[in-house]
Amino acid sequence: MDHEDLDHEDPAGSPPPVPRSAAQALVDQLVANGVRHVFTVPGESFLPVLDALSDSGIAITVCRQEGGAAMMAEAHGKATGRPGICFVTRGPGATNASAGIHIAQQDSTPMIMFVGQVERGLRDREAWQELDYRAVFGPLAKWATEIEAGERVPEYVSRAFHTATAGRPGPVVAALPKDMLKENLTGPLARPFVPVEAAPGAEDLEHLAALLSQARRPFLLLGGSRWSEAAYAEIRRFAENFDLPVGTSYRRLPLFDPLHPNYAGDVGLGANPKLVARVKAADLLILLGGRLGEVASQTYTLLDIPNPRTRLVHIHPGPEEIGRVYVPHLAINAAPSRMAAALARLPPPTAPAWAGEARAAHADYLAWSEHETPQPSPVNLGRVMIHLRETLPEDAVICNGAGNYAAWIHRFYRFRRLATHIAPTSGSMGYGVPAAVAMKRLHPEGTVIAFAGDGDFLMNGQEFATAVQYGLPIICIVCDNASYGTIRMHQERDFPGRVCATDLRNPDFAGYARVFGGFGATVEKTEDFPAALAAARASGLPAIIHLKISVDAILPGMSLGAIREKALASR
Repeated sequence: MDHEDLDHEDPAGSPPPVPRSAAQALVDQLVANGVRHVFTVPGESFLPVLDALSDSGIAITVCRQEGGAAMMAEAHGKATGRPGICFVTRGPGATNASAGIHIAQQDSTPMIMFVGQVERGLRDREAWQELDYRAVFGPLAKWATEIEAGERVPEYVSRAFHTATAGRPGPVVAALPKDMLKENLTGPLARPFVPVEAAPGAEDLEHLAALLSQARRPFLLLGGSRWSEAAYAEIRRFAENFDLPVGTSYRRLPLFDPLHPNYAGDVGLGANPKLVARVKAADLLILLGGRLGEVASQTYTLLDIPNPRTRLVHIHPGPEEIGRVYVPHLAINAAPSRMAAALARLPPPTAPAWAGEARAAHADYLAWSEHETPQPSPVNLGRVMIHLRETLPEDAVICNGAGNYAAWIHRFYRFRRLATHIAPTSGSMGYGVPAAVAMKRLHPEGTVIAFAGDGDFLMNGQEFATAVQYGLPIICIVCDNASYGTIRMHQERDFPGRVCATDLRNPDFAGYARVFGGFGATVEKTEDFPAALAAARASGLPAIIHLKISVDAILPGMSLGAIREKALASR
């Protein structure tokens, strides 16, 4: 009998439903909610779930460390807008995974992590690997809970899906007591969840239209998560109708086509100074979907706090975020998808006072990003990025973690499609490789690139073995400057010439790839990169391209030596 048949009782009176275990009900509920992938490091604390998954039709990705599994689930949620799912074991398994939960929370990503737990009768004895998951994950997650009774599994799983996607999306952590999973239940599954999205009211739109009619220098800034293809197209239509300059928030670059004549650039780390000046000079800032956090706000300098002098329209799916830092002139509680549809229907002005501003902003963006900058290194990352943007298909997915190498991605690569940049706004290292594995599982025929620094790569480089195991030909580009470069940069600013705890001695990363059964190549000159990339793509194997870069090449626009000299001169 199909499990779904158990959910429909015959009113004429048929035999009672056949009981199923709580573990089976959990998996059935995942299937009912459209889950196609789960990421896990197996644990004996949830063996009944693994057994139920074995014939569920859900693809299982077995990872090498729980942090990798959690980051894969987070990347899946970031790319699809639906909760990414991972299963980890109790105690150290859960704490290993906590980095992925933190990313999901700061990045507003829907995600559900199920954690094995000790038997209910052993709790509060500090049993084997016991943790209080509500206490541990309560501050990190949108909701942290423990399912106490098997009969409530459908209820809790349904609530997890609704909670992860409603308002400001985020992670849910649900603990699964080992003995609870073996209980039988006969009740029905919950109906599949439908995300609840707030929409703007008529008065909101009238007020916004009035503010636009009074503006002389408006600016539209896009951010946040759970954007759809329809919203992507509709926000472009709105920008065109009103001839607005459009910026994207930190690591939300794919929300607007960078070659569109209205695109002004990325308001993030290392932003174009002309763009920052343009946003500061705006008399109306429309912030759609994002929070304008520390990075996008240029360390909270774009707007006055708590009362911006610039007229601020803050549109956000989570009402608790509006007014949290900035008191807006107009607050609209709406999801990006609903708001974009409404904005696309607004009647455009006949002769906006800001005509020509968008073209000027786009010209500034092109001048900033068109050509690589000179570098004190035989490998110029700017030229590498330009080659990639000229060579890769538009739907190629770029994943990365944290490190100064990412400044070249933000400045020189161009994301022409939605959800093609999967990277943590939380700035978490070790993210690129697991995210790339997840994206290749999701898009097996697509091109997936993982960028990582040398320190960054080795925080989750073991997931390269996962790519090999599943035959996923991701390409990892490791930027090796033998340093924790970002920290070294700050060190030279604050303590010039006093290097401590930032140097690294690295392995042969190309050899690392070959040992695992992948393809490896080393690049020591810029002109050798195209051939290495072509060979990696032709190999059909998971690949690592090892770029050897001078630590002096620390930013696209300034060398490490120049940073040190500037710091010394200011003393």
